[in-house]
Amino acid sequence: MSQLKRGAFLSYLNILLVNVVGLFLTPFIVRSLGNSEYGLYSLIGSLIAYLSLMDLGLNNTIVRFVSKFQAEKDKEGESVFLGTIMSIYFFISLVLILIGMVFYFRLEHIFKNSLLPSQIKEAKLMFLILLFDIGIALPSGSFLAICTAYGKFVFPKVITIGRYVLRTITVFTILSLGGRGIALVMTDTIFNILVVSVTFYYCIKKLGVRFSFKERNKEIIKNIFSYSVWIFLLAIIQNFQWNTGQIILGMHVKTSVIAIFSVGLMLGGYFGAFAGVINTLLLPKAAQMLSGKANADELTATMIKVGRANSFISFLILSNFILFGKEFIKLWLGDAYALSWNIACVIMIATFVPLTQSFGNSILEIKNKIKPRAIGMLICMLTAIICSYFLAGSFGMYGILFPIATAMIINTIINNVLFVNYFDFKISKFYKETFLFQGIFTILFLLAANFIKRHIAIYSWVQFITWCAVFSGIYVLLFFFIVLKNDERRLILKKT
Repeated sequence: MSQLKRGAFLSYLNILLVNVVGLFLTPFIVRSLGNSEYGLYSLIGSLIAYLSLMDLGLNNTIVRFVSKFQAEKDKEGESVFLGTIMSIYFFISLVLILIGMVFYFRLEHIFKNSLLPSQIKEAKLMFLILLFDIGIALPSGSFLAICTAYGKFVFPKVITIGRYVLRTITVFTILSLGGRGIALVMTDTIFNILVVSVTFYYCIKKLGVRFSFKERNKEIIKNIFSYSVWIFLLAIIQNFQWNTGQIILGMHVKTSVIAIFSVGLMLGGYFGAFAGVINTLLLPKAAQMLSGKANADELTATMIKVGRANSFISFLILSNFILFGKEFIKLWLGDAYALSWNIACVIMIATFVPLTQSFGNSILEIKNKIKPRAIGMLICMLTAIICSYFLAGSFGMYGILFPIATAMIINTIINNVLFVNYFDFKISKFYKETFLFQGIFTILFLLAANFIKRHIAIYSWVQFITWCAVFSGIYVLLFFFIVLKNDERRLILKKT
C-alpha cells in the first residue's frame, strides 16, 4: 500500500478515534472537573487559540514550497528556505510572548463580570502554561509539514494518533486521581515537547533535512508571505468562527453556559471533521485536472461526484442527530446540556453545503485565488462578531449562534460566486444533482421516522444504540436503492 493510501487510511482512523474517544472522554472530563471548571478550561483554551494562529499559515507554505524544491532536486534552495522559515518562527515566538503577556495582565478586566477571583487566579496560571505550550507547538507543526512535503504521510499520522492515545490515557489517569484543569494543560505541554523532539529527530536523521541560516533571500521571504498571509487569514476566520463566541459569552454569562455552548460547537465540529481530510486528498487531483486544462464541465462533474459522496455521509449523520441527538446528549452529559443540541443542529446545517464543496476550495487554492475568498469571509465574520457582542447580553448563546451561522451561509454564497467566476462552475447542475433528490428523500424520511419515534422511549444506551442502528440501517438501504445512481451502486459493491 502506498504512502498516500496508508496516510489517507490513518487520517480517517484518526478522525474516528478522536470522535469516538471524545464522545466517551468529554463527559468524564465534565463530571471530573464540574461544569464551572470545565467552562473555565474551555474559555481559556478558546482565548489562547487565537495566539496559536501566529504561525501565519506557514505550515501550508512549507508543504507547497518544499514539495517544489523536492521536485526540482534543489537541496540548497530547500535548506535556505527552511532556515528562513525557522528564523520567522523565532520572531513569531517573541511577538507571541509579548502579545500573550498583554492578555495576561488584562484577564481580570476582560472577565471581571463573569469570573470569581479564585477563577481569575486559576485562569491566569492556565494561560501562562498554554502560552508556553504554543511556543513549543509551532515548530512541531513545521516538522510534520516537512514530512508531508517529503511524501511521508504515514509518520505524521502515526505521531498524531500515538499522541492522542497516550494523552487520553494520561488525562483519564490524572482526573481519576483528582487532577484539575491546570493538570490537563500541563499534560498537553509535556506531550508537545515529546512530539517536537521525535519529529525533529526524524526530519534530521531519517530525511536528511538541513536548515541554512547563512543566507537571507528576500525573494523567498516575499514568496512565503504572499502565499501564507491568505492561508493565515483563513485560519483566523475559522478560529473566529469556532472560538469567539465562547470568549464573548465569557464577558456576559457564567462558565456553565459557556460549557453548554462549547459542547454544541464540539458536536458541530465532529460533523465537519471529514471535510478536512477529503479536501487534503483532493488537492493533488485538483492540480492534475488544472494542469491537464480540464474544462468547466469536467471540474463540475468531479465536484458533483465528490459532493454526492459527501452528502450521503452528511445526510446520514445529520438525520440521525436530528432524530436522536437530544437523547444522546442527555445520556452522554445529562439534562443540563440538552440545549447543546440546538447549537449543534444549527452549526451542522450551516456547514452542510461547504462540506460537499471541498473540491471547489481545492481548485481555488491551486489557482492561487484564496485572496477574494479570504477577504469576503473576513468581512462576514467580523460583522457577525460585532453583532454577537451586542446580542449576547440579551439573547445569551443564541445571540452568538445565529450571527455566526448566518455569516457561514453568506460565506457559502460567496464561494459559489467565486467558483463560477474562476472556473465557470455549473452551479445549478451541482445543486440539482447533489441536493435536490437527496434532500427531498431525507426530509420525507425524517418526517416518517419522527412520527414513529414519538412512540419510542429511550432511557438507556442499549435502547439508544438499538434504535439508531435500526433507523440508520433503513435509511442506508432506502438511500442505496432509491437515491444512488447505478454507477454509484456498482462502485460501492465493487470488491477491489
